[in-house]
Parts: sequence; structure tokens; C-alpha cells
Amino acid sequence: MSLTPEKSDDTQDPRYSTSRAVHVPAGEGPTTWFAGDTYTIKASRESTNGSLGLVDATVPPGGGPIAHIHTRTDEAFYVLSGQLEILDGARTFTVGTGDFVFIPRGTRHRFKNTGVHGARMLFMFTPGGDEGVFRYGDEPQPGHPPAIWTAERFETPEIVRFNEKAGIEIVPEGDPSEGQATPRQL
Repeated sequence: MSLTPEKSDDTQDPRYSTSRAVHVPAGEGPTTWFAGDTYTIKASRESTNGSLGLVDATVPPGGGPIAHIHTRTDEAFYVLSGQLEILDGARTFTVGTGDFVFIPRGTRHRFKNTGVHGARMLFMFTPGGDEGVFRYGDEPQPGHPPAIWTAERFETPEIVRFNEKAGIEIVPEGDPSEGQATPRQL
């Protein structure tokens, strides 16, 4: 009796011959302006069979989305350059180059560039899908900065439908006990 497993013909095993990697070269991927930022989708629910969504973001001074909650998705941020203020539930803190932040589903959050220089970051959704909202952003205009969005801009019919389907809630920035509006699915 031999303890060495029988050698199989590796050419018959699809794990050795099937190409399944997702490769998005630098500078490629759908790019939109959203909430005053520039977002490039590097991986999506469609390209990863639902596993994750990965977005490359450039956040100018004053940029960043309004407070929101992902009810079905976790989100993670990795800061490539610059500084951002993070809202996490009731607290805020500042992150900088090389910092990582994980936001579990069901947590009120947002990021905002409160500095004078642009910031760049990668963020990931697991499972993938919530990155699809960025497809409803504005077409980038070379030579011009993206417009900072007001809260009303998040209420377009397409974004409202997307957020209802994805379980994303737009919520008050401040303490709700201070008389601000209640959460709404947008």
C-alpha cells in the first residue's frame, strides 16, 4: 500500500485550465461623478459573481456622500492618500494615508474630506452590488471639477429605486434626537 496519491492528469482538471480572474487595468473601469467625488468601479457584483464591489475614489475638499446605512452590505475603506473624516454611528474620527476602516452593515456612516487637499481611497462592498448606485452619477467633464451634491440630488428617481432595492437608507447627519428627519430609503 502506497501513501503517495495516484497522479492524475492535470490537464483534465478545469481549475488548472480555466481563466476566471478579473483584470481591470489602471485608468479603466466605469467612471462617474457622484456626491462631488470621482468614482471608478474596478470590480462589481456582475464581474465577481456577487462576491464584492471595489471602487477607486478621488474625494476633493468638501466631497463625500451624505450619511447613510447599508442594511445588507458591509463596507471597507483603505486610504491611499490624504485625510478623511469618518462618521461611525454617533462618533467621528479622522483617517489618513494607509488607514483601514471596516463599517459593518447596519451602521450609520459617511466619509467627508474636511481638508484642503484631495484624498484618494479604495472602498469595497461585500457582498457586491451597492457599487451599482454610482452608475447614476454624472458624466465626468474633463477640465472641470465635479459638483458637490446637495441632499436633494440623492432623491432622483433612479437613485431612490436603486437604494430601495439594495436596502440603502439615507439618514440624518446629526443626532436624530435633535429634531432631524427620520431615516428614509432613497
